[in-house]
Amino acid sequence: MATILDYLGSVVLPDTPTPNASGVGSAEGSAARLAGFRRDFYQCLPRRADALFELTDALLCSGGPVTSLVDLSLAAEHRRGHGALYGALSAGGIDVARLRVTLAGLALPRAADGRIMLAVDVSNWLRPDASTSPGRMFCHTYGRAKGQAQMIPGWPYSFIAALEPGRTSWTQVLDAVRLGPTDDATAVTADQLRQLIDRLIRVGHWRPGEPDILIVCDTGYDTARLAWVLSDLPVLLVGRIRSDRVLRFPKPTRQPGAIGRPRKHGPEFACNDPATWPTPQHTTLTPTSRYGTAQADSWDQLHPRLTRRTCWIDHTGDLPIIAGTLIRLQVEHLPGERDPKPVWLWCSAINATTADIDRWWQAFLRRFDLEHTFRLFKQTLGWTRPKIRTTEAADRCPG
Repeated sequence: MATILDYLGSVVLPDTPTPNASGVGSAEGSAARLAGFRRDFYQCLPRRADALFELTDALLCSGGPVTSLVDLSLAAEHRRGHGALYGALSAGGIDVARLRVTLAGLALPRAADGRIMLAVDVSNWLRPDASTSPGRMFCHTYGRAKGQAQMIPGWPYSFIAALEPGRTSWTQVLDAVRLGPTDDATAVTADQLRQLIDRLIRVGHWRPGEPDILIVCDTGYDTARLAWVLSDLPVLLVGRIRSDRVLRFPKPTRQPGAIGRPRKHGPEFACNDPATWPTPQHTTLTPTSRYGTAQADSWDQLHPRLTRRTCWIDHTGDLPIIAGTLIRLQVEHLPGERDPKPVWLWCSAINATTADIDRWWQAFLRRFDLEHTFRLFKQTLGWTRPKIRTTEAADRCPG
């Protein structure tokens, strides 16, 4: 399940007008689309529908940052007392499956080539003082200084959002799931993506012959494993990897008359050891306004060497060879005269062109738009402000 707020992001955030018959966006079309979604959203509330619906309106129409639920109960859009507000959160209901289908039917932003771009990430609802609340787990949080990361108890939520093209940082949130203490984050994300892509295909957002859906993720995800699990879907994954990762080239051709066991892997490629880097297959140079020239080097047919541990411990048969394209992105400088470090990316596709390389690293950088969405949720819409005790109430809480 996910919060009302998580799902309403797909309507609140995008500001793309609906094209009319002449191809020009119209305010009337956008208003009609929003009105239709409001009707569909109301139908997704089987219990305490009026109170939850008015609470959502109060949240979205609040004049400033949301600081408490009591303030929302005083908004003009919330025509009930504060008791009805708390009762809706405690005993209300959301038909999440129906709401997910409704969100999948909304218009989606697309890249210049018509491709859908999705970003996955986790945002935490920290609850360090709620020692009696169930479902808490240690959440990784970053400090303001280097090396100040902490592990704080809370409820992590896994989000999937469609990325907007152009000069904007809005995203269209399509799904959110709370992670439990025993959940495998990569497995949960794979299941999320599979169900979401199935819904997008069923409503006609993707058809055979169209570009594969591009999914970008950060270092917290096992991109190769996601690519293997989702290999039957029309998706392309791009994820950041650690700067100390070691990948392998394909196995060399076996010479006639060679003896001994055939090799499964080729030479090593250590991201932190330039001596192991051969000449890149492609090198692209892109001028930027803030970072100088961005240079992207790529190497084809690189794969991680898997071992029968962690998620692969129960794999039957030979471990797979998951080949992809490795990209090293280096800029000239960062704001504030900081020394830039390279960013290493791995893509699940092979035989890439120079246009593919530039498309992939630029799509990855758009992933950071999701960070602005999380800031909007927490600082403006007050998602994590309430001191909720149970996970069920947290999943129903709009802010």
